Amino acid sequence: MGKILWVDLSKQSFQIKPLDKNIIRDFIGGRGSGVKILYDHLKKGTDPFSEKNLLIFATGPLTGTPVPMSGRFSAITLSPLTKTILDSNCGGNFGLQLKHAGFDMLVIEGKAKKIIYLAITPDNIKFENAEDLKGKTTIETRNIIEKKEKKKGSVVTIGPAGENKVRFASAENDGRFLGRGGIGAVMGSKNLKAIYAKGDKKIKVADPKSLEFFIYESRKWLKANPITSTGLPKFGTAVLMNIVHEAGILPINNFKSNQFASASDLSGEEVTEKLFIKKRACYRCPVACGRITKTSSKQGEGPEFETLWSLGALLGINDISWVAETGYLCNELGLDTISAGSTIACAMEMEEKGFISVGLKFGKKENIHKVLKDIAFRENIGNEMAEGSLLFSRKFGTGNESISVKGLELPAYDPRSAHGMALAYVTSNRGGCHLRAYMIAPELLGIPKKIDRFSDNGKAGLVAVMQDSAAASDSLIICRFASFAISDEYFSRLLSAVTGEDISTMNFRLIGERIFNLERLFNLREGFSFKDDNLPSRLILENLNKKRKINIDKMLNEYYRFRGWDDNGVPTSKKLEMLGLK
Repeated sequence: MGKILWVDLSKQSFQIKPLDKNIIRDFIGGRGSGVKILYDHLKKGTDPFSEKNLLIFATGPLTGTPVPMSGRFSAITLSPLTKTILDSNCGGNFGLQLKHAGFDMLVIEGKAKKIIYLAITPDNIKFENAEDLKGKTTIETRNIIEKKEKKKGSVVTIGPAGENKVRFASAENDGRFLGRGGIGAVMGSKNLKAIYAKGDKKIKVADPKSLEFFIYESRKWLKANPITSTGLPKFGTAVLMNIVHEAGILPINNFKSNQFASASDLSGEEVTEKLFIKKRACYRCPVACGRITKTSSKQGEGPEFETLWSLGALLGINDISWVAETGYLCNELGLDTISAGSTIACAMEMEEKGFISVGLKFGKKENIHKVLKDIAFRENIGNEMAEGSLLFSRKFGTGNESISVKGLELPAYDPRSAHGMALAYVTSNRGGCHLRAYMIAPELLGIPKKIDRFSDNGKAGLVAVMQDSAAASDSLIICRFASFAISDEYFSRLLSAVTGEDISTMNFRLIGERIFNLERLFNLREGFSFKDDNLPSRLILENLNKKRKINIDKMLNEYYRFRGWDDNGVPTSKKLEMLGLK
């Protein structure tokens, strides 16, 4: 669309700026363009809750086109949880509507004097009073704004957790979430309750005939792959539960065990049998991995695999209806379920050790809903837990009860049983995350081929290549599940057809490498170093599998060399010059 909407909440003003063609050439869009703008405009040492922090919503060149699984958008900011660079990727229709309104990106700075919501249409940008929405849940807020605006568009909104600056607060859009790292908290710090977007502008592509052919081919690949054609459509993301548990990769009781006799009670098969109402798909998605579910007393979105784990197995709880309802509660309050569950598990371990007494015990459901509400409203012990598990455990425990990397709580894959995943965690630029390089694909699922998951050898190059590919696809933007079936070669062809530029597979991956290195430079500028590329001590010292222990130092050294970084994990001048970042 060629335009950026730049909003200053402090002045309640906006500018429409041209989209820099150099940024698009070098960083594509989405995650990449957002990272570049944040790096260039955010000063070192900015407080994430300062009005000077930027919050960027970015679409990609595929957004709004007929490309399958392209109905997504990214949010980029300085994370209040980790203090690292943060991008979060979301489904829903906001990216589509923002682009239809005529904008590729929305950049937000400043802080409103009172709580407001922002309304974006092709003809008008409005700053609307939202005092009446204070304390409302994400769903309540979305419904009220849709009625106020009359025309059904798309709303990104926060719940009470975001308003109260819970450091792992999420933002909701059409039943999908900007989950990790505290996007919702940054919105709350700016007194921004929600953003509404609605447009009708047409989105043009450079080569419609070529695009039509590549879409046809991409759909064939999606149908040919068993995960995207059968597993995810039939059981949703929870299809992974039994597979991951049987391999000894599912962390239980705050990563103290990998054995849970009742794990199958939380599986995709159980969701389908006991809770399933209907499938839910994002825009232009043939996979439809989302689920609308219902318990005996409530209906809502999910639960996804990570939620079934973080609010179930990780806590030693196997009541699938209760887990689903707890997931609904987190969604309404605006809490990231991975960090929320992990912080609860951290508190349970601290209570076992006698550091705190709040009535939280592994395997017991009592008090969890109350504590989650206390976190969202920053009341009682919840005020401390709202800081995230790392700060919480350092203040009241030993610090070792938090299973996190760079302050971001780890997801549902125990790296002691998948050593490539360990390397992916410690080198992820946004903290402990499985989506920067999903090493579970080759180490467990055999995609593109099976490798020894307990080996420390030869993983570095694969992790780096997967990270670069992920950075590029997050900039297109296309769903990460698409990469199970569609190769970088087809991603580059889709990009070429949409933009009219001849972008080779090699150049596509080079752009991903450029993005990943710039994120690394951002974190280095903020004071991070190779010392932060490390796992919690428990995962290094405790060996649950009686297999080889993780040699993280060995893998890191190999990784740094492969990346063209020095021994301290700093990109060399030669590498930066090659990437055009010098």
